[in-house]
Amino acid sequence: EIIAYTIGDCQNTNFILDTLNQLPCLPEGCTLHSDQGSVYTSYAYQQKVKEKGITMSMSRKGTPADNAPIESFHSSLKSETFYLDGLKYTTTAIVEQTVEDYIHYYNNIRIQAKLNNQSPVQYRQLAV
Repeated sequence: EIIAYTIGDCQNTNFILDTLNQLPCLPEGCTLHSDQGSVYTSYAYQQKVKEKGITMSMSRKGTPADNAPIESFHSSLKSETFYLDGLKYTTTAIVEQTVEDYIHYYNNIRIQAKLNNQSPVQYRQLAV
């Protein structure tokens, strides 16, 4: 389930911290997946993750499989929206709206076999 996100033109530490600040109170044992980019290895980012009680999961260099959950989401997002619709030229506003709409669809409507054929939100609600 995508529970926090930020859309922007430039990724920097403040951009990433904005997303972390959106996170609700999380249960113990939550994992946040990322790559080894400079924003994710920054002191401010690592402190905020610790403060929130989140376990960091960083992929090894050149090994996107380590980061499979978010890589899978990005692949689904692209193939089920931009590629499917044949979008080649677009605007920032269209990209933002497409991503926001897809996250709503992904979380609430799109069923997943690995979640017992439930959407992420339905699966979480049953787990509680």
